[in-house]
Amino acid sequence: MSVTVYVPRDAAALALGADEVAAAIAREAEARGKAVTIVRNGSRGMVWLEPLVEVATDSGRIAYGPVGAGDVASLFEAGFLAGGAHALNQGLTEEIPFFKRQTRLTFARCGVTDPLSLADYEAHGGLAGLRRALAMQPAEIVATVTESGLRGRGGAGFPTGIKWKTVLEAEGAQKYIVCNADEGDSGTFADRMIMEGDPFTLIEGMVIAGIATGATKGYVYLRSEYPNAIETMNQAVDIARENRMLGDSVLGSIHAFDMEIRVGAGAYVCGEETSLLNSLEGRRGVVRAKPPLPALQGLFGKPTVVNNVISLASVPVILDKGAAFYRDFGMGRSRGTIPIQIAGNVKHGGLFEAAFGLSLGEIVDDIGGGAFTGRPVKAVQVGGPLGAYFPRALFDTPFDYEAFAAKDGLIGHAGVVVFDDSADMLAQARFAFEFCAIESCGKCTPCRVGSTRGAETLDKLAAGIAPDAQKALVADLCNTMKFGSLCALGGFTPYPVMSAMTHWPEDFAPRAVKEAAE
Repeated sequence: MSVTVYVPRDAAALALGADEVAAAIAREAEARGKAVTIVRNGSRGMVWLEPLVEVATDSGRIAYGPVGAGDVASLFEAGFLAGGAHALNQGLTEEIPFFKRQTRLTFARCGVTDPLSLADYEAHGGLAGLRRALAMQPAEIVATVTESGLRGRGGAGFPTGIKWKTVLEAEGAQKYIVCNADEGDSGTFADRMIMEGDPFTLIEGMVIAGIATGATKGYVYLRSEYPNAIETMNQAVDIARENRMLGDSVLGSIHAFDMEIRVGAGAYVCGEETSLLNSLEGRRGVVRAKPPLPALQGLFGKPTVVNNVISLASVPVILDKGAAFYRDFGMGRSRGTIPIQIAGNVKHGGLFEAAFGLSLGEIVDDIGGGAFTGRPVKAVQVGGPLGAYFPRALFDTPFDYEAFAAKDGLIGHAGVVVFDDSADMLAQARFAFEFCAIESCGKCTPCRVGSTRGAETLDKLAAGIAPDAQKALVADLCNTMKFGSLCALGGFTPYPVMSAMTHWPEDFAPRAVKEAAE
């Protein structure tokens, strides 16, 4: 009887040698005459344990990690095909504390199934949401998504149902669903994990969105830096089309919906929806002025839903379980679950899906385990390179859109990057300006010029040239960028800059003075 062994094909696992591990297991099994079936699954999200090899046993899936190719022989010697004891044995995967504490709704199948097996997907609850949607009127689907409280998981937090309702009611012979998979924020990888580990849930979400709004064509705008996700999504679309999940008659219904994968060219600003639409049309990736809104005049001037990967991937469970089920998770106006991506200088980096409401301190200290270096945590940046830096004094802040906004912060795409006490916050603030200057599309003056002048001003501050005047100028530049920029790139750059200046004023002393004090 063959034993099933799971070896991740997720990019993080591949970077750590998963392909070599899978090959070593196959060779060792053949040499020992053992019948082994290797399934290349997605990641469970515990990156510090990757490659995380799992073995299916009568007791459940037993995890071993982090496994290197050189560990494989000793694993066979220890009888790992039967869950045998070994230094790398982590026990039952779902009993590992980091994993057990999660509430996995959107990521329920990620790391569990074969990402490119539609039968496996359906056996684990896939397509239930789509089948329910096919029995509903479009307005009913929109109402369900609205009542669930789902908000855009790409950063803005805009209610998904309202966006869908606008497109449903818009006039247009052709409408589109566009998935923003241009995941460019530092410390974020949730979109990639879904596309590599459970691509059919994204496809299912897009089909449901199409049925709900009258759109018959969809596009996934995927960043070129994700070659494995591009390959997996293209294969998944082909499989979905072959099995009538896509096409002229979705699962034999009257509804038509098809989609394709488009690859971007690496511009961070194309994560902004109107810049993305320009790029998708073959134009230069620059921000469009609003109005008109993309929901009314989007791709090729037609009504268009633009949603993030996680937003769309969360739709199937909402249709399957109902709006009330999803809405019961979370706090305030932040309903459902959020995939928190823990990265940076942290012991237990990875993806942790949970209901909104955990405190930042719980995420960093309890779940993340504190700094990898063992030094005190100094700052945590939430929301990517444009997110504010939070000091330990704000670690009681609950993970909630409004709670973070009240502290001049952003949840954004829910990336959490940890810094220990060796971090220089003036350097971090300067990086924010520099990043904005490099990635600016150049269309608006506050972003294009303000970011460059900001980096120059902080250089003068570090050199001790009229420090008070430089600080005042930085604050003025940030105010202009925040309220005068066309999009969030320039508008949000002030968040990391001003939070660093506010919470760590000692780091903004002239370098010569700071070094003397130390």
